[in-house]
Amino acid sequence: MRRRSFFMAVMVVLVISADQGRRCEAQVHHVVGGDRGWEPATDVGEWSAGRVFRVGDKIWFTFSGALDNVIELGSREELESCDLSNPIRLYSDGLLQLDLDREGVRYFTSGGPESCNKGLKLDVNVQPPEEIKERNNNIVPFAAGPTPSTSVPPLKATHFIFLILLALALLAIFV
Repeated sequence: MRRRSFFMAVMVVLVISADQGRRCEAQVHHVVGGDRGWEPATDVGEWSAGRVFRVGDKIWFTFSGALDNVIELGSREELESCDLSNPIRLYSDGLLQLDLDREGVRYFTSGGPESCNKGLKLDVNVQPPEEIKERNNNIVPFAAGPTPSTSVPPLKATHFIFLILLALALLAIFV
């Protein structure tokens, strides 16, 4: 009886983990600027051209916290004129992960006026999550093909594999 309870507990963990993994498959992790990151020499406009940002995605800024920061502004006018006098948020820790949790446009720029004037700024137009309709008319999110090479795959898949291996090891020990 004890083995059966243990086996059922392991199966519940695996089912929950599999469900969590499926929910995260549609997420795309966008590393702003690709390999170069958030720095004045990066052509952020070229990096973002053609890129689609969706609700549920994450964007990552990597920068030297001692030399730069990221400011979120409230309007396109502030972004275009590099008016940094009224920021919505200031991020300065060097590795920044932001959840794109709502539709609409968000505006980011360097906290240094010189870098902003040289083009280190980004507008992110967040689209609704992509959906497909199944035969029973339930709406299910899905990922539309592979993500660009500068995107980081979700970590949930590796967690799921780890949990499967752990469950198999525990089964081998206790069964």
